[in-house]
Amino acid sequence: MSKRDYYDILGVPKNASPDQVKSAFRQLARKYHPDVNSADDAEERFKELNEAYAVLSDPDKRAAYDRFGHAGLNGFGGAPDFSGLDIDDILNMFGFGDLFGFGGFGGRSRSRQTNRPHRGSSLQLALELEFEEAVFGVEKDVQVTRDQICSRCKGSKAEPGTSPVRCPSCGGAGEVRQTRQTLLGSMVQVTACPTCRGTGENIDTPCKNCRGKGLERVTLTKTIEVPPGVDNGTQIRLSGEGQPGVNGGPPGDLYLVVKVKPHKYFRRRDNDILLNLDINLAQATLGADVEVPTVDGPAILTIPSGTQPATVLRMREKGVPHLRAKGRGDQLVVVNVEVPTHLSKDQQELMEQLAESLGTEVHLQERNFLDQLRDFFST
Repeated sequence: MSKRDYYDILGVPKNASPDQVKSAFRQLARKYHPDVNSADDAEERFKELNEAYAVLSDPDKRAAYDRFGHAGLNGFGGAPDFSGLDIDDILNMFGFGDLFGFGGFGGRSRSRQTNRPHRGSSLQLALELEFEEAVFGVEKDVQVTRDQICSRCKGSKAEPGTSPVRCPSCGGAGEVRQTRQTLLGSMVQVTACPTCRGTGENIDTPCKNCRGKGLERVTLTKTIEVPPGVDNGTQIRLSGEGQPGVNGGPPGDLYLVVKVKPHKYFRRRDNDILLNLDINLAQATLGADVEVPTVDGPAILTIPSGTQPATVLRMREKGVPHLRAKGRGDQLVVVNVEVPTHLSKDQQELMEQLAESLGTEVHLQERNFLDQLRDFFST
């Protein structure tokens, strides 16, 4: 997308004086600063203003731009890139650190931005479940190791009976400023005070329990309710059970990531449970009622006569409950007809009689039972 004309961005004519350019920038910067303008594009407009001002406030860049347009700035490394800078950093580059008065909008200084309340970090733990626990839900105790407000100093970081003192290096502002001359003019660099690290306070007598951190490490036991139907990778969020907030901010959350142990017989596909079942030739040929395991306990499954290998029999409502919804999946029983490898003498004679009655004719199939099985599970 082509760039807009810098004079149009600032709303000044091409013969505008440096003072007119500066005045126009100040007015528009006040209008589009994200702290006073809640529009979605306010920050992009603000950075566009700064890009235009960076060019038009520099005599050499402005002359090149007037002659060759945006292409003329290539000799200066291209147009300024403000994408990685903070809004107040950009203002400070041009000497407008006090554009809104008192070191920032509404008297907000860098240290106050740094020290504003922040939400605590979230934590993540693995939660291992048995197959049946994941199916039906369970109440679990989990051990959570996290920080909490120091029980001795109550978060003040100072030993009880003492108090933090105002930092003598920054006077409690939490920041120090340095002004230096650059090609763009005066640059005001604002950094966190190295003495107090931006807090504005010094701890002469740190708390013996937390060593001046204001937090102590603890391990807590939390009892949680695991809902029915969770699966590998399901996340359970415990609101407010993460790391404590900073400067009075809210605590983070605790995320439990479910890992389900493999089952000896069952496998899961979405909300269905798969079970492989071996039956003998007689059961497959004549049909039978057999007992099979389910997550609800043993149940009777009817094998129809003439059942072929890889037939899938469905047991309704014997699967996994839908997570936070009504209904359950099914249990799908994949039937395998087991061919005997060792026969007794009587069995041998019976099989020979059966073979004689069935004859020796064979039938060709275009597709095997594995193809049929894949078709079933793909529908």
